[in-house]
Amino acid sequence: MGRAAGESRVTSRPGTSNTGAMTVDRQTPQASWNRTRGHLDAARAHLTDLSDIDLSATDEFLEHNELGLAFDCLVDFGDDLDLPLAFWEHLDQAAREMRLYSDALHKPHLTAADLCRRYVAAASEQN
Repeated sequence: MGRAAGESRVTSRPGTSNTGAMTVDRQTPQASWNRTRGHLDAARAHLTDLSDIDLSATDEFLEHNELGLAFDCLVDFGDDLDLPLAFWEHLDQAAREMRLYSDALHKPHLTAADLCRRYVAAASEQN
């Protein structure tokens, strides 16, 4: 059977088709994870000099790339402590990077992202 005018025949070998797109697809999530991790690390840095704070669970989550769980731990610490606006701003950026706020609107209970948003708003009003 012949091909219609303008129709081309595409052949590809296994492992060679569209590798450029796959590389870009893999780089996009990695870049997002790196930005999120940077914000979580920056928020965590506000806790390192505080006594009686056990960051082992947070560190384990970060080590295993469980960024959402690390976020939850950091928000819990922040909820219990009087931390500066910069702490909450880093968590806010992490939440935005992980798109937690869009999900928070559809849940009937208060989420860590909701708490983060409240602290950022309250601290911003004071400044």
